[in-house]
Amino acid sequence: MTLITLFTAIALAAGSPAENADPKTIEAVKATCFDYIDGQLEANPDRVARSLHPDLAKRAVIGDTPYERFGLRRMSKEELVGLTKQGALKTPADQWNRTCTILDITGNAASVRLETPWFVDYFHMGNFGDKWLIVNALWYSKPKAP
Repeated sequence: MTLITLFTAIALAAGSPAENADPKTIEAVKATCFDYIDGQLEANPDRVARSLHPDLAKRAVIGDTPYERFGLRRMSKEELVGLTKQGALKTPADQWNRTCTILDITGNAASVRLETPWFVDYFHMGNFGDKWLIVNALWYSKPKAP
């Protein structure tokens, strides 16, 4: 069990705000998370696109580079949908290993953690009428196994 998984379990056991959310809201937030990852694993760009806000800010910390201090790898909705269309993460369904953990839901905002064998994403989602969309994503690429 990772330290983050342990902290998440402790937060949920202690009665996190997500635990008190409406069950339909919880399911809708999880559905958005699974549209994001399952759409990539299926190479289904429409499914991924419907999970993302048009002004998505997807970033990964890369640190200082010769060209930038506090460097970030930036990705737009269009870039992510394009990579999905190319099948960048296409994976047979029997090899899928992913979890979506709701960290918090307050009003029209949610915080979610997605983990796969390849990366961890932290999402900020917003509710826009009848749909939840990923507005911000900070991701960490896991080191490749030797």
